[in-house]
Amino acid sequence: MMASKKVVAASVLLVSGALALSACGSSGGDSSSGGTVLGFSQVGAESGWRTANTTSIQSAATDAGVDLKFSDAQQKQENQIKAIRTYIQQKVDVIAFSPVVETGWEPVLQEAKRANIPVILTDRSVDTTDESLYATFLGSDFVAEGVKAGDWLVQNSATSDVNADGRINVVELEGTTGAAPAIDRAEGFRDAISSQPSISISASQTGDFTRDGGKQVMESFLNSDKNIDVVYSHNDDMGLGAIEAIEAAGLVPGKDIKIITVDAVKDGMQALADGKIDFIVECNPLLGPQLMDLTKKVVNGEEVPKRVVTEETTFTRDQAASVLADRQY
Repeated sequence: MMASKKVVAASVLLVSGALALSACGSSGGDSSSGGTVLGFSQVGAESGWRTANTTSIQSAATDAGVDLKFSDAQQKQENQIKAIRTYIQQKVDVIAFSPVVETGWEPVLQEAKRANIPVILTDRSVDTTDESLYATFLGSDFVAEGVKAGDWLVQNSATSDVNADGRINVVELEGTTGAAPAIDRAEGFRDAISSQPSISISASQTGDFTRDGGKQVMESFLNSDKNIDVVYSHNDDMGLGAIEAIEAAGLVPGKDIKIITVDAVKDGMQALADGKIDFIVECNPLLGPQLMDLTKKVVNGEEVPKRVVTEETTFTRDQAASVLADRQY
């Protein structure tokens, strides 16, 4: 095992404006109601997934009677560090956050530890050599998500029309540089396709998990390479942006160029049902109830698992069409 350990990190709520800290209920550990106070720094509002994640945690906090302080880091690590230090000063009961990147967290986590404030990590990972800096983490196995995406391509490569010339040329839309899902989804995908020599990645560039970013990067790919067979996008939003670029170039997404994405938000699932996306690996954003349960347990001194992995599935076109009407996000 590597000396540096990855931990999947926490998610809660967005507010407009960088580092606008506010409370749902009373403030700080001095809550007059005696309820648990949770301080959370959300990575941003870059995608439909993140919006659904925020809504889930907001609703769950209300249902659980948890006083919620939150901030939107606008995808800047310095904003998150400032928010965490503010929560420490306010003496909240628990701190949770979803980190923009994996590295650079140990100093502020040490500050939280010295203040005896437990930290819950969900959604994304951090690199740390000291597991005592966090109480638990909740989220997805991003490497496994990448493996699922790659396995589907390998399994469908023999019969897919993208394999007509015997080679499959993949371009990759990466998430935010340095972010755990971007690192791990790339790793898992490469591990899976390594078993099939006919599949190769010709270009990989960050679209920062945004639809506009995915569109701009795909436009660049199309301008430089006329033989793209497959797009592997680290999230639905970038994949949806890629669809816009592919259609603008006079090509048919899902036919001329196959598209594989991760998340399974409603817009992505609709595109899958419509045949514009070929396969989606689910990454469940509805973590709110589990986060509130873990928050109350660590406050009460109960033993909690060091890692809680969410259950997730995958979707083909027919499967997406069958569940779309009841999709919550």
